[in-house]
Amino acid sequence: MTDHRLPFAEKSAEDWSLERERILRSRIEDLGLKIEGTPLESIVGRLHAELEAAGIKFKPKVYLSDEWSCPDGIPVIGMPFYLADPRLSRIEDEMMDGIEAETEEEILGYLRHEAGHAINYAYKLHETPEWQALFGAFGQPYEDEYYPLPFSRNFVRHIPGWYAQKHPDEDFAETFAVWLTPDSNWREVYAGWGCLDKLRYVDAVVKQIGQQDPVVSGAEYDIAADAHGSIEEHYQRTRPSLRELPALFDRELGEIFGHEPPQPDAPGWQPAHALLAAHRRVIVETITYWTGLYEVLVKSLVGHCIERCKLLGLWVEVEKNQAALVEFVALATTLAMNRLYKGDFVIK
Repeated sequence: MTDHRLPFAEKSAEDWSLERERILRSRIEDLGLKIEGTPLESIVGRLHAELEAAGIKFKPKVYLSDEWSCPDGIPVIGMPFYLADPRLSRIEDEMMDGIEAETEEEILGYLRHEAGHAINYAYKLHETPEWQALFGAFGQPYEDEYYPLPFSRNFVRHIPGWYAQKHPDEDFAETFAVWLTPDSNWREVYAGWGCLDKLRYVDAVVKQIGQQDPVVSGAEYDIAADAHGSIEEHYQRTRPSLRELPALFDRELGEIFGHEPPQPDAPGWQPAHALLAAHRRVIVETITYWTGLYEVLVKSLVGHCIERCKLLGLWVEVEKNQAALVEFVALATTLAMNRLYKGDFVIK
């Protein structure tokens, strides 16, 4: 299947503004959303075909939910409702500053991850001593902010942000996703890594339980309870608040960007805040991917720097844009790593 982005609705700015407001007031349960008849149906079909090819009899039910999820202990897979309608995907993109899984291959990658949770819960693997010895205590606290060790070879890499290090349950789900992915060549790719034993465990345990009926099926789980209320209320619940930061980085920003062009109307100059704003999404995505710092904190940091550049009246020569962006990303990444491992962006 072609790996293309699910299309947004084509609307004029005025028409879209009116339709957007109408949709935001609509109740999720009244929109008639479903997987069947959308591009999601074939993607779910691919997941089930991969499970079948891997020797797994159980096919977790996939339904539309508030978010990517596998309810704790229940082997069913929730995928975000906005993926079922291009208009809702566009709103998600605008409200959340991007879509977590946008292409068909990205969506399938997340489904493989959630399938790992589902298989874990369906056969209660996390209750076994062998699982706990490899992945850790299933009942340990689950936090949005976690402290990964970038490039640790004790964990596979699948979802961005060193996600396998978030929690033992996520470690198993990520390991399962890598194992399930066709042509992942996990034996060769992870040869010599500490996580290879985890992959071998998945391979062995699937051979044991793959053709067995699940201990927990999830058949009676009320999927209608997961997506409710208006679209606007959904984002009021789920849209995280940015963090306020003190004005600590003015000197560093002044070193990267100039304070003003040589003349008020000098050609070839651009406000620094406009340059950063134009590249904000990719900057946030890149720093989050490589550091594993909680995305809200990265967004807060980058947004703060954009506002400070604006207030300070910083400029940059257009021909030096690329070099300035490289310097800024290096600065922001260093600050992000400070926050991740020392507890704050600036160590006093």
